[in-house]
Amino acid sequence: MKQQTIQPSELIITPEGKIYHLDLAPSQLATTIITVGDPGRVEKVSKYFDTIECTAQHREFKTHTGTYKGKRISVISTGIGPDNIDIVFNELDALVNIDFEKRQVKKELTSLNIIRIGTSGGLTPEIEVDSFLISELGIGLDNVMHYYDKTDKIFNRDFAQSFIDHTQWNPDNSVPYAVEADKSLLKKLTSEKTIHGITITNVGFYGPQGRVLRAKLKDENLNEKLASFRYKKKKITNLEMETATMYGMAKLLGHRAISMNAIVANRASGTFSENASKTIDALIQYTLSKIIA
Repeated sequence: MKQQTIQPSELIITPEGKIYHLDLAPSQLATTIITVGDPGRVEKVSKYFDTIECTAQHREFKTHTGTYKGKRISVISTGIGPDNIDIVFNELDALVNIDFEKRQVKKELTSLNIIRIGTSGGLTPEIEVDSFLISELGIGLDNVMHYYDKTDKIFNRDFAQSFIDHTQWNPDNSVPYAVEADKSLLKKLTSEKTIHGITITNVGFYGPQGRVLRAKLKDENLNEKLASFRYKKKKITNLEMETATMYGMAKLLGHRAISMNAIVANRASGTFSENASKTIDALIQYTLSKIIA
């Protein structure tokens, strides 16, 4: 059967042979990737590299590829939110699994290791500010994954349904889904310095995360419902904007993903880290050390 050619409108490649949004050529991407939200955080990771072989930036997507203690790593900023994860993960996959000259999927596919280093807010009092939390499962309140086929194999349907029932979730918002972390990366990044948690991924920072400034919320008890949810003794620990979509896209495309969270706020106690930058830097150093361990 003849291999289908991907049209220029579907896979946008620049005249320099780079994929459009990330502005990267296939040779410029490592198979171990750290993602951060903030473009300014890229240098905070790559400053620990022994060498930097290439840099690129287009819009909020900034990349440094180099080596850390002999390990080739790319660090890439995704910007904020599930929609950007859709762009980044599709383009990362294209860089390793599509032949740009032939515009065809390669016969032999490459699986990437993708590690998020991000910030998050704890939902319950015991999730201490400045702690390191690894998301063992993400609950997605976005709609990105519902545009893709064959998600039955990657969703934890029972977990998601239990969440929907407990929160009396409004279907006008979205259809929640649940995706587990890659088990091999979860094991590799875990130590006595980390805690495991269940992470909510939502589509906004204010209303969708229960914050009130001037605009009134439809469900003023959203965070209380999240904090009181239990499923087989598991409870929701934190709230952010990328993890579940990362896990869904990674599994759909055959990659491995894990989300490392620096807890910089606690919504239950109303507290915020006194030195968030120090906590994030400590998580960066911890993650780099575990990658090469």
